[in-house]
Amino acid sequence: MSLINQKVTHDVYGQGIITNLNDSYIEISFSSQPTGVKKFIFPDALGIHLKPVEQKTTDLISKIKNQRRKREQAEKELRHKKLQLRLKQEQRARQAIARRVHPASQSVFWCTPEEESRIFINWEISTGTIQSGSRKGQPRNLARLDQNSACLLTAREPDEPEAARRILGLFMINQLSNLKGNRDGYIRAHSRYRLQLPEQVTEKILFWNYYINEKSPDKISWNTGRQRYFDNILIAQILRDILALTDEPLGQKRTRDFFEHFCKMNNFTTDEIAKPNGALMQVKTE
Repeated sequence: MSLINQKVTHDVYGQGIITNLNDSYIEISFSSQPTGVKKFIFPDALGIHLKPVEQKTTDLISKIKNQRRKREQAEKELRHKKLQLRLKQEQRARQAIARRVHPASQSVFWCTPEEESRIFINWEISTGTIQSGSRKGQPRNLARLDQNSACLLTAREPDEPEAARRILGLFMINQLSNLKGNRDGYIRAHSRYRLQLPEQVTEKILFWNYYINEKSPDKISWNTGRQRYFDNILIAQILRDILALTDEPLGQKRTRDFFEHFCKMNNFTTDEIAKPNGALMQVKTE
């Protein structure tokens, strides 16, 4: 049913017929008026200044008004959601500036066999000790690490080449860690964002698929020390690949939550995460 040709009455102009309407206006032709046609606001004027003659017209007007109210409410809610999203994005941008996130604030560790047996029980990793100078023997402070940082845990067998270095697991840093004043030499894991990889995944997630030594890109060599920094984007690549290799539902959820949290903390979107291009990848493409 359409409102066109339906009869209405007006307190001043008398009875008329609806001849045209759109989202904003409705036109009524009044036989008592010299000009014939008058415009009114649609649908506000219906039921107030313009009274339907028939009940079916009244019912249709009520239906139209209800639909209009629902649409306006939905548009209002959408505007509110967009505003909240924009405010959150601006807040994250301000937080990123305030944090001054270093582009290479992730840390990878070479875990000893002794550590492998307990690291995923205690969920902590030693930073090692200073080897020379006035602070020799004291715990190392890893100055770049912050709340956006993750610790990557790797290992290889003594008789294996460096290219076989596996990723055992990783964790975000405990949000309560006092990283700048690390007195006992341990970095502790976040209570939620931490993963120990099953053996079938570690065999496929090799460290040198992601990492490349910029000073010696043609070499796959750890050199000295048990820890080094690397680019933030590499953790995102690793987490994305772990997610793709994980079949178990709970493991998928934990990895996805970790991945999304890490990207948020480092202001990444999934479109910004390129494919791995580590030293092993260079060898494969040559």
